[in-house]
Amino acid sequence: MTDPNDLSSPIDEGVTAEDLGRVLFIGVGGVGMNGLTRLYATRGLPVSGSELKDWPSLPELERLGVALHREHAASNLDGVDTVVRSTAHNDEHLEVAEARRRGVRVYHRSEALAAAMTGRRSIVVTGTHGKTTTTAIITQMLEHAGLEPSYVNGGENIGAFTGAHGAGDLFVAEADESDRSFLRYRPEVGIVTNIDVDHLNNYGDMEALTAAFERFCRNTDKDGLLVLCADNPGTAELARTLRAEGRTVATYGYRDGADVQLGDVESDKDGVDYTVLHQNQVLGRFHLPMPGRHIALNSAAAIATGLYLGLEPEDIAAGIAAFGGVKRRFEKRGEIDGYAVFDEYAYHPTAMTEAVKTLKEVAAPGRLVVVFQPYRAYRTIAMREEIAEALSLADKVVVMEIFGPGEEVPEGEGGQALRDAIALPEEDRVFVAEWDDVPAAVKALAAEGDVVVTMGAPPVSLMPDDLLR
Repeated sequence: MTDPNDLSSPIDEGVTAEDLGRVLFIGVGGVGMNGLTRLYATRGLPVSGSELKDWPSLPELERLGVALHREHAASNLDGVDTVVRSTAHNDEHLEVAEARRRGVRVYHRSEALAAAMTGRRSIVVTGTHGKTTTTAIITQMLEHAGLEPSYVNGGENIGAFTGAHGAGDLFVAEADESDRSFLRYRPEVGIVTNIDVDHLNNYGDMEALTAAFERFCRNTDKDGLLVLCADNPGTAELARTLRAEGRTVATYGYRDGADVQLGDVESDKDGVDYTVLHQNQVLGRFHLPMPGRHIALNSAAAIATGLYLGLEPEDIAAGIAAFGGVKRRFEKRGEIDGYAVFDEYAYHPTAMTEAVKTLKEVAAPGRLVVVFQPYRAYRTIAMREEIAEALSLADKVVVMEIFGPGEEVPEGEGGQALRDAIALPEEDRVFVAEWDDVPAAVKALAAEGDVVVTMGAPPVSLMPDDLLR
């Protein structure tokens, strides 16, 4: 039986991005594909893209020289040497099928990203939560130190583009574990932020999910570094196993004994301050201009990486203090009627719990109103109690209907069922089935001095625009 974790990589064959010739990226509007397309374009490579939706990122791609096709058509492949697709575009997709018919090379997004890493010192970040922010902090730290890294992230850095080609030899990337595509990378520094229950529709059980993360660690250069969170049981166990095999491991977290340990945390609306110890020696007092203990925890992985690369502690601290944030991670979108509106990506209960706790700190002494759109029926049903528990930490909650493209929500298992499971007074938890009715529901719950946050995977990120009208 074939091991599903045995994924080949262009890196194994020495294939580079330049070897792919003229590349067509399918669906260039989405953040992940958009960032990779930007990277190829900023390398000066011949790039085209197809996209049906009018994403705000498209004009920047055109400015970079990307030829955009606003429809999916066989003619888009004329003169193309390689087609790059995401997991969302299967073999039946018109352009993928046409590429197969013509004998044109078809790469998954992860293969094209791996090819771009060939010959670079790569730093790859994965994990159930926190990988986007961790990737962004590392990128900011390296840029601030003048190392000019190349990077591709799963979220858009505020004040920067998602993907860019740097002149240095370092390459920073977020790796997606949901479809095992993170197993195509061969990093020098491999970072796992945590291992939590998710994507079991693909993996089946936690044992298989953990085995994939272990393979990711083993795909990291034997002479490189593994950076693993000491606070998470799954990554802590991996650290023990791999260290016993002679691998170089740096652990980080709040736990005693972590190689990079955080303490004396103070968090408010202006950010988070904390003391950092490296192997029990004080490195100093650090500041991140974003609130939350979990944001500080993400930065600890960056600190471990910076120390491995030979950066001085004061340069690491300065780079972290300059961090501008990531869109949809505690992103303030505006104010209306005396209350602030934030947007937050969290949809898994673990990430939601940390986000709600931090946003309550930001809201104080006002109240926190969460507008939550559940993502995927299978996840919402399996984790209903945990999601409801996270939402119960808020002061008031508006639950929308489940967003699950291609799924059917079983009768009685939708947003209303989630609303009913939330441990808040009846008047403080409402289910709103229709998108257009959400702004009125929020206005009925929120008051001057409160914080309203839209939470969940896209498309709820569009809701702040409606709330601020």
